[in-house]
Amino acid sequence: MQKMIALLREALSGEEKSYVTGSINHALILLSIPMILEMVMEALFAVVDAFFVARVSVAAVATVGLTESVITLLYALAIGLSMGATAMVARRVGENNRLAAAVAARQAILIGLCISFVLGIFGVWLADDVLRLMGADAEVLATGTTYARIAFGSNVVIMLLFLLNGVFRGAGDATLAMRSLWLANGINILLDPILIFGLGPFPEMGVTGAALATTIGRGTGVAYQLYLLWGGNSIVPLRKAPAQIDWPVIRRLLKVSVTGAGQFLIGSASWVFLMRIMARFGSEALAGYTIAIRLVIFTILPSWGLANAAATLVGQNLGAGQPERAEQSVWQAGKYNMYFLVGVSILFFVFAPGLIQLFDTTPGVVDTGVLCLRIVCLGYVFYAYGMIIAQAFNGAGDTRTPTLINLVCFWAIEIPLAYGLAVGLEWEVAGICTAIAVSETILAVLAIMIFRRGHWKTVKI
Repeated sequence: MQKMIALLREALSGEEKSYVTGSINHALILLSIPMILEMVMEALFAVVDAFFVARVSVAAVATVGLTESVITLLYALAIGLSMGATAMVARRVGENNRLAAAVAARQAILIGLCISFVLGIFGVWLADDVLRLMGADAEVLATGTTYARIAFGSNVVIMLLFLLNGVFRGAGDATLAMRSLWLANGINILLDPILIFGLGPFPEMGVTGAALATTIGRGTGVAYQLYLLWGGNSIVPLRKAPAQIDWPVIRRLLKVSVTGAGQFLIGSASWVFLMRIMARFGSEALAGYTIAIRLVIFTILPSWGLANAAATLVGQNLGAGQPERAEQSVWQAGKYNMYFLVGVSILFFVFAPGLIQLFDTTPGVVDTGVLCLRIVCLGYVFYAYGMIIAQAFNGAGDTRTPTLINLVCFWAIEIPLAYGLAVGLEWEVAGICTAIAVSETILAVLAIMIFRRGHWKTVKI
């Protein structure tokens, strides 16, 4: 027990460490603990909002579900850009060139700000049209248009939160990434009930309050990230990097990030299509599906923390000229992830009704949510390795391979299969959830087969 406590303290200490020597298991633990906690905090944004919004109305939950399904497209861009930043920063840190890592970080921030500005203008302008396109009924439009405008218009804080944490992860500063999300999420949890229900001197704002709380929380987290990167003790000394535009670095970042963003855009767009199909079956089905997917995300994001740890190890060890150590790190991470997700699958099967009822007790909502949880988690065993290996490709700078895998699994298989089962065979919700489990399983098998070939070890960035 004392050894475990000491290891936890070391992982959360924020001290500078080397991950290119010593025990791989030790390195994985030190990186993954703060990264897992970081991802749990990110997942809590969605879960906390769903918990409080569910007390407002079914239409409010549907609003959040439809808006967030579109926001996932922004997440894809943010994750893609952070992926490029993580890979390049990790490679430069592995080469012991901190100034070059800071240059890459500064140029990535510039790209993120430009993208966010353009998306924010169009998001505010077209918010109601987007909801209508997603199948929102009159009640959802009346309830949620302002929520959507705030969510779309404040996308810069989402972009920078992901991007700057990608810089921290590439540098091996996973503890700092975790702390920024703790701060952001703590403020969100505090403000959600105050702004949604109008506690104290604040007016009751309903679902609009949830959007404001999340934006304020994330904005505070971004301010903290910038403060840390600008400080003199950062592994990535941002203030020492030249302020001017560095086109060669931007081109290299975009080369990795564009395919990385495409990778997640493909996956995110598939969720948008699935949400659009689900909207055919009414607001209760949509609300149950939204709650279930939030719970799925809550359990998957800790796994993403472990996957991000593997990506950092891959990038830094390739930079240090140790490809075999990089590969060993991936297989170890995959094994640990499988153990974790098998346990989650068992919990979902046994406790699904109680979990959904924590958010909503409407019978139609509960039935849909339980069915979704129990079917989707059937693919967890295989996906445990798939998500680790996909991030390993990304950490190596090979974002093209997982992009092509996603294109096949999500667009060529998942979307047609979901429509065919849900509408053609009239399986409805069960058809959509079955398509998710099948496509994730196929993705894992393809990822493992390609990873074994080893081309990712030779990628230059």
